[in-house]
Amino acid sequence: METNKPKIDKLYFKAFRAVDDRQACLRFIEGHTKVLEIFGITQITSAKIDWMLNPNVYLVVVTTDNDDRILAGGRIQIAGGNFPLPIEDAVGYMDDRIYPMISEQKELVTGECCGLWNSWEVAGLGIGSIFLGRTCVAITEQLKMKSLFALCAPATYRNCIRTGFRVIDSIGNKGKFYYPKEDLTATALVIDDVITLDNTFPDEKTAIMELRNNLVMSQIVDTKHGAIEVHFDLRIKGITS
Repeated sequence: METNKPKIDKLYFKAFRAVDDRQACLRFIEGHTKVLEIFGITQITSAKIDWMLNPNVYLVVVTTDNDDRILAGGRIQIAGGNFPLPIEDAVGYMDDRIYPMISEQKELVTGECCGLWNSWEVAGLGIGSIFLGRTCVAITEQLKMKSLFALCAPATYRNCIRTGFRVIDSIGNKGKFYYPKEDLTATALVIDDVITLDNTFPDEKTAIMELRNNLVMSQIVDTKHGAIEVHFDLRIKGITS
């Protein structure tokens, strides 16, 4: 499988509001669905598609310069309106303490980092979940957010902790839930202050702050498959000029 992977020289990270680009949302959904199907996962709250109509949802997508397919992506959903956060739907029936926890944060502006995925083309490059997580945390400043929730799988737990999340050990089994299936677990996490990033590992905090200070930037990243140009355009229409 590795030998059949197309050579990737450049990757582009772009942020935008979901309702501003319906076609990109559909490509995001297509890619996310294919990844979930590989693992036999069909019932997962972050994979519902009604978020396309939510003006409080923002996407980060990853593409190459070869075609318009989305190879990886993630979402930030701000709490509010008629749309519960995916984490509320996912674990609320198992532990209803999640509801007041999020409600208390709404006035300060909270939300969730959810729906992170990457395709097999970029798997193993070492830039999937960590770069996506880093980028999603970076754009919370533009969104005037205070805190950020997440429900992560074991495979992404370590990178979530690196980017500043802590386990919400007051719910579930010390933060853990059997989700999305009985034989799988997920951990409820939160960044209490996405501006100060007090719990973020120093190198990750530096990288996040660099993205915040340079919404359009490029860097060369060394991977086990060679160097890749990574380009960022995190200017969200209607928020930044």
